[in-house]
Amino acid sequence: MSFASIADFVLLAAIWGSSFLFMRYAVVDFGALPTAFVRVLIAALFLLPLLWLRGHVAELRQHWKKIAVIGVLNSGIPFALFSFSLLAITTGLSAILNATVPLFGALVAWWWLKDKPTGSRVLGLAIGFAGVALLAWDKASFKADNGGIAPAWAVLACLVATKCYAIAASATKKHLGGLPPLVTATGSQIGATLGLALPALWLWPGQTPGAQAWLALLAVGVLCTGVAYILYFRLIEQAGPARALAVTFVVPVFALFYGSVFLNEQVTPWMVLCGVVIVCGTALSTGLLKLPALKPQT
Repeated sequence: MSFASIADFVLLAAIWGSSFLFMRYAVVDFGALPTAFVRVLIAALFLLPLLWLRGHVAELRQHWKKIAVIGVLNSGIPFALFSFSLLAITTGLSAILNATVPLFGALVAWWWLKDKPTGSRVLGLAIGFAGVALLAWDKASFKADNGGIAPAWAVLACLVATKCYAIAASATKKHLGGLPPLVTATGSQIGATLGLALPALWLWPGQTPGAQAWLALLAVGVLCTGVAYILYFRLIEQAGPARALAVTFVVPVFALFYGSVFLNEQVTPWMVLCGVVIVCGTALSTGLLKLPALKPQT
């Protein structure tokens, strides 16, 4: 990759890693569904003028139904589930679980798009899921402390969210192929906003959220969603989708750092070990890492 692409790669990982921190600040005051709703609303308002300036409004109108449905699946539901999970588990653990998105993506593509993986990728799936199982086992209790949310429910919510991302990715490839990425990005945020509006307003907090929570949502909406989309699509164009996908593996590093510095979250050796197992398995399952072929003996 060029120096500019490397800079975009690192910046994107740093931005997406901070999204867990900002959501953690916001969800305490807003709750899970309102947090997700305000995030996608801000992102949609940020991206709409860019869409208009690029002259893609007609394309959004033509495909808005499919894009809106995928938006609910790709942004609305996952953002709400990750916000929910951050009420019970650390931002670092959530980010490690988020790194399984390419893992589930490979599995869904195998089942739905008939993209049969090679032996190396099958091994990667097995290793990746083993890492998830080991990490989840440490949080396997469904009993909540002090009337809160049990850690196991939070881990399960993260895994459901990553499955939603994976299904949405295959659906986008199958039904929205050829559309400019900015059209899909903007339309998906609008669809997620519409899908979350009623439940979010129904569960809107009775007490006015503080300034810190509002600033956190502004940051996660504009920086971690709007600006991040632009960086991500530019990285795909300059370095290719495979290398752009690898940013998912670096995000937990930044998330663990932010959580440790700003929230005093503990980073355990077990979390790091399981994270490495998940990343290695995911890299194999997506084809980013390949085992050397065995040469026949003569």
